[in-house]
Amino acid sequence: MSLPPLVAASAAEAPPPLSSAELVARYLRPGTLQLSEQPPLSLYIHLPWCIAKCPYCDFNSHAAGASGGLPEQAYLDALVADLEAALPQVWGRPVVSIFIGGGTPSLFSPDGIARLLADVRARLPLVPACEITLEANPGTFERERFRAFRAAGVTRLSIGVQSFDDAMLQRLGRVHDGAQARAAVAEAAAAFDTFNLDLMYALPGQGLAQLQADLDTALAFQPPHLSVYHLTIEPNTWFAHQPPANLPDDDLASDMLDLIVARTAQAGLGRYEVSAFARAGHRCAHNLNYWQFGDYLGIGAGAHGKLSYPHRVIRQVRWREPNTYLARAPLGQAMSNDDEVARKQLPFEFMLNALRLREGFALSDYLARTGLPISSVARALDQAQAQGLIERDAARVWPSARGFDFLSDLQALFLPAD
Repeated sequence: MSLPPLVAASAAEAPPPLSSAELVARYLRPGTLQLSEQPPLSLYIHLPWCIAKCPYCDFNSHAAGASGGLPEQAYLDALVADLEAALPQVWGRPVVSIFIGGGTPSLFSPDGIARLLADVRARLPLVPACEITLEANPGTFERERFRAFRAAGVTRLSIGVQSFDDAMLQRLGRVHDGAQARAAVAEAAAAFDTFNLDLMYALPGQGLAQLQADLDTALAFQPPHLSVYHLTIEPNTWFAHQPPANLPDDDLASDMLDLIVARTAQAGLGRYEVSAFARAGHRCAHNLNYWQFGDYLGIGAGAHGKLSYPHRVIRQVRWREPNTYLARAPLGQAMSNDDEVARKQLPFEFMLNALRLREGFALSDYLARTGLPISSVARALDQAQAQGLIERDAARVWPSARGFDFLSDLQALFLPAD
């Protein structure tokens, strides 16, 4: 039987919160699933402030202004309280990766990030060489700041460049220009052994020549990892209300993706996920854990989490609005709601992630991480193979080249029947 939501959608309607012991007992009740093992556990930490809200962004981010004015110490206190309240849910489980996302986490001081990571280490066991990623934007870049983040314990930087073209950056509402982007990437390359660049394509007014120039600039820095995303118009964003003009059509966007795949391969970056390209040894461990249907504890305003128990998979959400989170987390009430993933929904949720990977997934991992037999997806796998969307052998399933091109169609085959 599915669990009811832990609390109501608004703070005013919330019932008295459960204690940590009551919450864990609730998650450990008998159920219909039989998960044979717990998957690897990651930690996601959300820092929700940016200098300005980008018109395409649908993340939980809030404008702080260029002058900052962040409640840094109060927010770090709230994160520690949030983590401590969640510890009984993950007790003794080692953490394989940490991702500090946002927002723009690089708005926080290096001293604040050092304090945050020290607080995490004091409460959770980290595996040796645990990957610790921090998202950063060129608009918050100051020389030596990235080195200070490295000294604070960050092992991997992810820089939201999006483009090196001033005109494209203006159309995207970014607060940095191309020169700042190039300077930030150069500093990251000097300070970190591994780092990621985020680029976007199919931008307003962009053609193949402009994309080629962006790729040339990015690849000249020899990044160990590159993430490239198609601009999409998301609901509840400024672009949804005021769509930009001159967006590339589907044919041009497809040609752009072909160019990205060809140029990254020439540069020695392997496409291991739909939007991710990496050199050997530089794949993102944190994102891989997501795509392999691993677990992650999410703390911070609006953070999402997924935790597995012997008889169920739970998804959690923290209070989204920063002031509400700041008020509730110190009381041990950071979570706004939790839900059990319905048994019939698990195949789709697994495939939504695992089929993004070029190497696909092991059949044994499907069983271990959903608690369901392979027979639960046998018909959908047969349909996918008949349509040329997957390949498989006795141990693994992976998307074909056609499946990568029509990934949404492939994933949709695993949607639960009404």
